[in-house]
Amino acid sequence: MKNLIIASIILAISLASAAQSPEVIKAGDILDRVSAKTKSYSSIKAEFSFTMENLQIQESDTYEGSILIKGNKYKASVMGADTYFDGKTMWMHLKDANEVNISDADMMDDESLDPASIFTIYEKDFRYMHAGETKINGKVADIIDLFPEARDKSFSRIKLFIYRDNLHFAKIIQMGKDGNNYIIDIKKMETNTPADDYMFVFDSAKHPGVEVIDLR
Repeated sequence: MKNLIIASIILAISLASAAQSPEVIKAGDILDRVSAKTKSYSSIKAEFSFTMENLQIQESDTYEGSILIKGNKYKASVMGADTYFDGKTMWMHLKDANEVNISDADMMDDESLDPASIFTIYEKDFRYMHAGETKINGKVADIIDLFPEARDKSFSRIKLFIYRDNLHFAKIIQMGKDGNNYIIDIKKMETNTPADDYMFVFDSAKHPGVEVIDLR
């Protein structure tokens, strides 16, 4: 997420040959309801932990973060950086370095999870299936696996954990083909909180001396 996740060949083949299996139908129904509910919110505010996990060396690092989403706009804070996106332009403010990098939307890394579209990511270029259920914080959560259609992606699967009672996300895991996983645990989520458009634009005047690096 700093600009804010190993499907087997056999499983991929089985998904292709059983596109309308009960697991696929169930996953589609849940995702449709999640998408509809999410789109009904004027905004989403969440606190989360972000973990980078390296399976090869058995090490992981965890950081606390927060995010505010309004439509396709968001502001995310994690790993010492505040990222602003107003739907067209992204500002990444590296606070310790006192610099801000500016880029256009078409320069964004399409390998990274886009916070603004994570609730509807399944609608394009992914296959999906229901992969069971688990309990998180004492509540039942459905597990849905997303598999990218493109074989050249750096990740093999995205696992979504969705609370059954309110259709809110509990956890998201992006599983890398190189053994690097990215895990987002949602600690707290609020909806329909006040969110003015200026909150998604970096204001240089509020950060005296900041170095502006325009990458556009």
